[in-house]
Amino acid sequence: MRGPKQLLENEDRLVTRMGAWFPGERVVFRGKDLHVDLGNLTWMDLYLYSVTGRRFKESELRVLNAIWTYTSFPDPRLWNNRIAALAGTTRSTGVLGISAATAVSEASIYGRRPDIRSIDFLLRAQKRRAQGTELATLVKEELRKHRGIYGYGRPLIREDERIPHLLRLAAEEGLHDGPYVQLAFDVEQILLTGRWRLHMNYAGLAAGLCADLGFTPRTFYLFLIPVFVAGMLPCFIEASEKSEGAFLPLSCSRIAYEGPHRRDWD
Repeated sequence: MRGPKQLLENEDRLVTRMGAWFPGERVVFRGKDLHVDLGNLTWMDLYLYSVTGRRFKESELRVLNAIWTYTSFPDPRLWNNRIAALAGTTRSTGVLGISAATAVSEASIYGRRPDIRSIDFLLRAQKRRAQGTELATLVKEELRKHRGIYGYGRPLIREDERIPHLLRLAAEEGLHDGPYVQLAFDVEQILLTGRWRLHMNYAGLAAGLCADLGFTPRTFYLFLIPVFVAGMLPCFIEASEKSEGAFLPLSCSRIAYEGPHRRDWD
């Protein structure tokens, strides 16, 4: 909104191309009847239609579904799962716990922000490459500017155990050798043969696969919002079933405090 004209134009009316509920009659979902035209869709199919406005082939849906499945880790030590477990141990509700855990998944190092930057880099690199710029030059420019390339490198260990499984399924469905997947591997080869020694991580491969399917950075981000939820729920459930407050308690003596010493107050 930029002024009263826009406010008045939208007062007491809703203009939408996405959909509407007609009570007792029907629900329109992106121009289609939800119960008649879309009623037989799987939830993944409907979710992707919601995000992109497109329908995907069964082979594509299998790979996109696997991107969610293969990163559903029910480990409460992971930063976002820990929020879900803490919600359970404090007897919060499932909705609050999973919502909070999903919110912190928008992290700068892990999660949604690296996803956006991974696909953005591949899209920019492919465009520059088509214009004649050497890929090695693009990689070096990105490293100089950002001190890293999202989609490459991983804390703790060098290789990503999810990649072989996702790549195998993509190969079964004929989706493993698209131009952006090939680009992602070409970038990895440059990083491995250079002094950086960085392997591609899961975000890099997922970004390549989705770029080949026509995703933009925004639709890729929206597609991945629920990606960790299946791994969060077991953490919440298990913490809820144990004694209240029993999830990773810390005694005061274990806190490495380096601030001012105890002081007496008059």
